[in-house]
Amino acid sequence: MAHETGDQRTYRERPSRLTGAVVWTRTASGVPGTPDGVRPVLPDGCMDLLWTEGRLFVAGPDTRAYVPGAAESGGRYVGIRFHPGTAPAFLGVPAHELRDQRVELADLWGAATARRLVGRVDGAPDPVAALEALALRRAADTGPPDPFLTAVVRSLDAGRSVARTAAALGVNARLLHRRSLPAFGYGPKTLARVLRLQRALTLAREGLPYAHTAAVAGFADQAHLARDVRELTGMSLTELLSGP
Repeated sequence: MAHETGDQRTYRERPSRLTGAVVWTRTASGVPGTPDGVRPVLPDGCMDLLWTEGRLFVAGPDTRAYVPGAAESGGRYVGIRFHPGTAPAFLGVPAHELRDQRVELADLWGAATARRLVGRVDGAPDPVAALEALALRRAADTGPPDPFLTAVVRSLDAGRSVARTAAALGVNARLLHRRSLPAFGYGPKTLARVLRLQRALTLAREGLPYAHTAAVAGFADQAHLARDVRELTGMSLTELLSGP
């Protein structure tokens, strides 16, 4: 998928060869330090490994919209976006330790390792392929996604309650919460809200009226949708849909 915005930013994404991940790029022709037109990054339950020239860092799971600063407004970014619950095994760090943070890879894997990997991606003819190859090599030592966590995401994303999800998986709510923190960065109730927000945004972008969007996405009513959108993003649904 490719999208070019009015401020000459181009965003592209595709499925990764890494199971449960997406590779994306964002290129801005604007000058770094000029944040005009930068859109917030909305909570989606995912975590990202990101490269920009001279730097590798990790975006932890967000509980609120993240607004890139002036230094992040220009240049080229490449990212691997991990399906909810899959990044902690890859990174070797519990998700809740990275919640609402952007953390240098050197702080997680050590300065020498990070410096070597940054140099490898910086010097590659195709940084996208180089970052994906790095992720594939690392993932080969971590094993496949935990089927329990996959089932949690699938159930909550289908609109099932936390209690119903726990019962279906044969655990109590307390154990589900304890398993969720290191995997998703927060409890299952927050994950359910984030996934519901993303369902609503998809429906609204497709042109479904707000009242119908609220009903289909799993909100009590349109007012509930409006409150949740405001609390999670700091913007109204209309503001979110007005730009790219």
